Amino acid sequence: MSAQPNNPGGTPAIVPEGHVTVEIDGQSLVVPKGSMIIQAADKAGIPIPRFCYHEKLPIAANCRMCLVDVEKSPKPAPACATPVMDGMKVATRSEKALKFQRSVMEFLLINHPLDCPVCDQGGECELQDVSLGYGRSVSRFNERKRVVPDEDIGPLVATEMTRCIQCTRCVRFTADVAGTYELGGMYRGENLQIGTYDGKPLTTELSGNVVDVCPVGALTNKVFQFRARPWELTARESLGYHDAMGSNLFLHVRRGEVLRSVPRDNELVNECWLSDRDRYSHQGLYSADRAVKPLRKVNGEWQEVSWAEGLAAAKDILAANNGDDLGVLVHPSASNEEGALLARLASGLGTGNIDHRIQNRDFSDAATAEVFGLSLAEIEAADTIVVLGSNIRHELPLLHARLRKAQTTRNAKIHAINPVDFDFAFKLAGKQIVAPSKFVDALGNADLRQAVTGNAVLIVGGIAENHPQAAAIRAAARDFAAATGAKLCRIPQGANAVGLSRAGVLPAGKDVNAMLAQPRKAYALYGIEPGLDFADTAAARKALAGAQVVAFSQFACASTRDVADVILPIGALPEIDATLTNLDGREQSARAGGKLPGEAREGWRVLRALGGELALSGFEFTDLAGLRASLAPVTVNVSTSAATPVAGEGLEVASTAAIYRTDAVVRRALALQSHPLNAAPRIVLNSDDAARLQLVEGQMAKVGTDAGKATLPVVVDARVAAGSVWIESGHGATAPLGAARVTVVAA
Repeated sequence: MSAQPNNPGGTPAIVPEGHVTVEIDGQSLVVPKGSMIIQAADKAGIPIPRFCYHEKLPIAANCRMCLVDVEKSPKPAPACATPVMDGMKVATRSEKALKFQRSVMEFLLINHPLDCPVCDQGGECELQDVSLGYGRSVSRFNERKRVVPDEDIGPLVATEMTRCIQCTRCVRFTADVAGTYELGGMYRGENLQIGTYDGKPLTTELSGNVVDVCPVGALTNKVFQFRARPWELTARESLGYHDAMGSNLFLHVRRGEVLRSVPRDNELVNECWLSDRDRYSHQGLYSADRAVKPLRKVNGEWQEVSWAEGLAAAKDILAANNGDDLGVLVHPSASNEEGALLARLASGLGTGNIDHRIQNRDFSDAATAEVFGLSLAEIEAADTIVVLGSNIRHELPLLHARLRKAQTTRNAKIHAINPVDFDFAFKLAGKQIVAPSKFVDALGNADLRQAVTGNAVLIVGGIAENHPQAAAIRAAARDFAAATGAKLCRIPQGANAVGLSRAGVLPAGKDVNAMLAQPRKAYALYGIEPGLDFADTAAARKALAGAQVVAFSQFACASTRDVADVILPIGALPEIDATLTNLDGREQSARAGGKLPGEAREGWRVLRALGGELALSGFEFTDLAGLRASLAPVTVNVSTSAATPVAGEGLEVASTAAIYRTDAVVRRALALQSHPLNAAPRIVLNSDDAARLQLVEGQMAKVGTDAGKATLPVVVDARVAAGSVWIESGHGATAPLGAARVTVVAA
């Protein structure tokens, strides 16, 4: 929508079709027909006070703060809910309009506790700002103020509902954006209050956004509560790095400590929202096991050493085990700059054994991360959407929100092919709940292909991408897209999988599976928590245990200490300047926010120093600008390896990443670990399979493969496909189960 000044030079203006001419505060504007007064005013830069109106939420018109004076109208009109008409004249600052607005402001403050000095919203509160301009210095009401009891709605959002002015922004967010309908208005008249209907915590993966939309201090950030005042904080532009969307955000920092994250508007990526995973993960940066000094294992004991000694030890290991004896394994959230230097390091040491695809299992088609065939913004305009092998709500929470938006605003038809009938916040036009090995057949379903019409998109998620026969599924997805005209969107398995693929962090030699199945003499691990980050943890631990290992790590966790010989502490994304490339192929920059802990250093600095010690080419730059000037896409003739067969005994594994166990930082964010969506490790199977195996709900079962075994509680759920068992990765208890099939017996 646009509002353009009309007739600025005194000559008659041509009004485009579908537009009307209105006058606001004496300024003539041409605006789209059907626009609301407040929308036209906003686009023209004319301020109108408001509380309930939010451009991303449905109109409610219940705060009445935006009342304006419309010519020939006997009553004030709410600017947010009054459509413009041709020739309409509106006054937002006339004596009459100001009287309306001041009266509403006075009524809104009757019951407000006016506790700004102790309110977490103080200093960034819309109510404070508007009351300064429209409020009275003294209230004419001296009656007792009402008090509303607070609710505990979970570990992320704090409540002080006596401050609530019933704008219903939070209600509309949970209903219309998140789709969970968890908040609502209860009672009537002066007893109206906002809350949950059942007294349970919020379960939406986007719950932190109610803090952003709340115009007062009724809903605040529980993790940030009482930590700092807004004027003490410095904002740093950064990015979400826990999925491939690359949500734009600000880090709010005080004296080098990241105290909170808030969304940074970008309509092409995350709009104005932020997932809870990106919003609250900064807690994990301050875990007790953070790597803060270089460590070296001497006679089986860890010793703190200087950087010179740590780099020398790393140099000795890498120099003595170069060529095919060396493997380089990289976490897929590493930055473009780090990825480029790791590729140079591997090349300089004569090895093609470098890979970031640590969650993948099938490399027979040499597949790498690809840019989406349709951009995030364009997906909203799709007529038909097919989701293949993804719990999209957990894998990409904000893409899930866009799919819901496509359905609710454009009636998009959404189909799903999954091993579990996952809980989505939108209705499915069709679904096939089948074991992952049946995905290829499901894509060939004639009814599904006939249902794909118009502007269509096929979204392929982690269950498919990380399956032991992913190559066959990818081939079937390409065939489906070609036959139906759908745009193919394969979700990159890692925050910067696209960027690392472009940087050449791919194997010309052995891929990650081959490196672990045929152990190398030495490994360089970059940003990896070896006990939880690999698709096949058992194979990884076995291979690493028998080799010399240099770990560049943010955390000196138990699994890293078990396998490493040297640990070099590096910064996480919120602490470094870096670029990441998201699933749209958009290269985005993050600025250092938090202070590096202890003696930790930016990863690129550590790699530059190590490259210098090894006298390798490509490490001659002196600063980040010099490094970035040397970056260029790298083409790698990616090696292949045979696919793992799925045939055999046992139940087929449908593995998804637990929403708040996706990487080392998230796993250490205490508030996220307390969230209702963070379920305990378990195996989930349908009732028929449970009955056949003589298992019941809550019973402990032994789950095993040739590689490893685990004892887990049983959950019986009809949503799971027959012949499958659903397991969430990211837990220590499920880490040994990195196989295509598992046997399940009563413990």
